Amino acid sequence: MKETPYAWVVVWATFVCLALIFGVSYSFAAFFESFAAEFSAQRADVSWIFGLSGFVYFVLGAGGGMLADRFGPRIVCSAGMALIALGLLATSWATSLLAVYVSYGLLVGLGIALVYTPSIASVQPWFTTRRGLAGGIASSGVGAGTLLVPVLVALAIGPMPWREAMRSLALGVLVLGLLAAALLRRAPAALTSAASAGPGVGGSASGLTLGETLRSPTFRWLYLAVVLASPVMFIPFAHVSASARDLGLGEAFAVGLVGLIGVGSLVGRFAIGLLADRLGRAQTLVLLQLSMGASYVLWGAAGGQGLLVVFALWFGLSYGSMVSLLPAICMDYFGGRSVAGVVGTLYSGAALGNLLGPVLAGAAFDGSGHYLGVMVVCGVLSLIATWASLKTQRSGQVRY
Repeated sequence: MKETPYAWVVVWATFVCLALIFGVSYSFAAFFESFAAEFSAQRADVSWIFGLSGFVYFVLGAGGGMLADRFGPRIVCSAGMALIALGLLATSWATSLLAVYVSYGLLVGLGIALVYTPSIASVQPWFTTRRGLAGGIASSGVGAGTLLVPVLVALAIGPMPWREAMRSLALGVLVLGLLAAALLRRAPAALTSAASAGPGVGGSASGLTLGETLRSPTFRWLYLAVVLASPVMFIPFAHVSASARDLGLGEAFAVGLVGLIGVGSLVGRFAIGLLADRLGRAQTLVLLQLSMGASYVLWGAAGGQGLLVVFALWFGLSYGSMVSLLPAICMDYFGGRSVAGVVGTLYSGAALGNLLGPVLAGAAFDGSGHYLGVMVVCGVLSLIATWASLKTQRSGQVRY
């Protein structure tokens, strides 16, 4: 069955939702120095903010997905946007680092959990033949938000205090977020059935339940790959700007590196869908795991602006492309019956790496004065994650 025109409304609404939530998440780089100065904190202490937020939205993403499977993405995502705005507003009033942990780390993280999985998982059931392309376009909102929002926040912090910039960000999320969430809809039942039985997926139209998925070897290998890759994914977002400042580079350039990661991610998410639909999504995931780890060589060798720019673009391209494939891979292997819950559970594998990766990287820097050891560890993790992705590919599609 051919997808309906409203399918593309869902794609672009998801694009906006993802741009907002990850723009907020990665604006942490712009607020990093303000938090450190305001609360006289070391890098490891400030990194807990980013780590807690990611931990919460990855752990609770499965719950957000299951809520969306039951109540629909519009209601769940609207609640999430309201919580993010509330968390940002509370952060603007914080008088201690502990208060920021609660408001930005926990409350904003909870809001993102209610938006991330329900929005991205709402796209796949609308599509059959162009599932990879649709998922790539929708998830490119992550890259767009990473590119634009941290840079805009950094520019705002110049003429206004960081607390006022935080309030402006809260207002933007509330208005734009609720508008985008209102456009999200479940796919019609007939389309969902056709998508479940689409190319690359065999068996019944309904797909696996969440419990059946969790018991399959294919899911376990895929989950392990996500767990191992997660520190590699998230350490640059918390520390590449600080690394640039250590080299004596300006604040605008340092925060702009996060924006360049967004540029690479944006390009990758748009381009990778077409490539993966031809090469095979599982095989493409293996190649991207290798590529993401290899990009760290440039970060380690960087002594100035040039290599840092290339690193940010390369890392962003690899990371963004890889993440954009995961919902489509879940649909391919496990069907559409519980796709939001499956995607949310898979993303929970990134929780520990998001929590501890940036914090341990900050502690390593505080102890040694450099990030070289962190980069070596990330290279090894990337290789093991590539092996787990190969095992996923060999386990193959789950019959249902």
